[in-house]
Amino acid sequence: MKITAIKAVPISYRVPQGQNVRLGIGRAVKRDAVLVKVTTDGGVTGWGEAHHGRCPGAIAKLIDTTIAELVIGMDAMNVVGVWHRVYQMQLSSHGMGYAAAMALSGLDLALWDIRAKAAGWPLYRLLGGASKPIKAYAGGISLGWQAPESLAEEAQGYIAKGYRAVKLRVGDNPRDDVARATAVRKAVGDAIEILVDANTGYTLDDVRRVMPAYDDLQIGWLEEPFPALDYRSYQAAAAMGSTPLAAGENHFTRYEFNRLIEDRAVSFVQPDLSKTGGVTESMRIAGMTQAWKLSFNPHTSATGINMAATINVLAAVEDPGYFEGDVAKHNPFRDEVGGIPYKLDANGCVAPSEIAGLGVEIDEAFINAHPLIEGPCYV
Repeated sequence: MKITAIKAVPISYRVPQGQNVRLGIGRAVKRDAVLVKVTTDGGVTGWGEAHHGRCPGAIAKLIDTTIAELVIGMDAMNVVGVWHRVYQMQLSSHGMGYAAAMALSGLDLALWDIRAKAAGWPLYRLLGGASKPIKAYAGGISLGWQAPESLAEEAQGYIAKGYRAVKLRVGDNPRDDVARATAVRKAVGDAIEILVDANTGYTLDDVRRVMPAYDDLQIGWLEEPFPALDYRSYQAAAAMGSTPLAAGENHFTRYEFNRLIEDRAVSFVQPDLSKTGGVTESMRIAGMTQAWKLSFNPHTSATGINMAATINVLAAVEDPGYFEGDVAKHNPFRDEVGGIPYKLDANGCVAPSEIAGLGVEIDEAFINAHPLIEGPCYV
């Protein structure tokens, strides 16, 4: 089947007042996404999600113009060939770098959706996997910078729903971060996994101050204490305690993960399928993590498309890590773009859909009702 059309659709919604979670990257005021629709001459249509990069209109424009012109007419089944053409023409030389990687990611997800639909199989099966339970943690835009007692109550609510792990947002200041983590540990007990995410907000001195407490609290990982390319700080921080480091949602393509993995500072590797190069590149990165005996734990993005694709990929990985469940109180991108993309079982696990493709049925009326809202999504 040949690719006949590619259309990017940037969508947005305002976060309701009173639900504006504050975390290291700011206070959430709206949520954005860029959906990618690929049409073929065989009558099969695929949908993907490109990360918005905090500038969804620009990502969509790049897809609709440059990238579409590069690949329309190519074989939709030749996913690796399409990936290589975009990489060679737009990422490797004189291109738009990370914006192109995000745009390519959305295109790649849509092409895998087409391939699996054409085969009549769910994506995980096409990738060589099997349906199996994938452990999940309560994450997304939640559990932010709030009073310790409020945070503990919120965490207990997710445990009551079946989650056996929660992720707290830190990166505020060492004193308050430790107080919040301590309150949650006291509230949920020792059997629940607590993870923390600094959203690149720590300095080395901050890590030096919080690490003894995180070790005592048996924190499962400290995620993104520093910006993605600050490799030296990751190496220094890894020697400051026993709490392992996690990173990867802001690393792009296997080439950046190569350095991240070989530095041996990070134990939990977290590519985002909508950022790092789609399913194609994420499976390559999963193979790299397996060779180094590291844990593969993808970061999830805004809509059910990314979430469903991520579960499929985890089901196709030899030793999958966590799926990041989005527990935000209000996220129509999770619940309404393609229907709720996963269900949590009694053991705190999720499983891939048996629907052919990524496993979501896109509601284009919903998409049309949520046009792009200009401006920053965090302030």
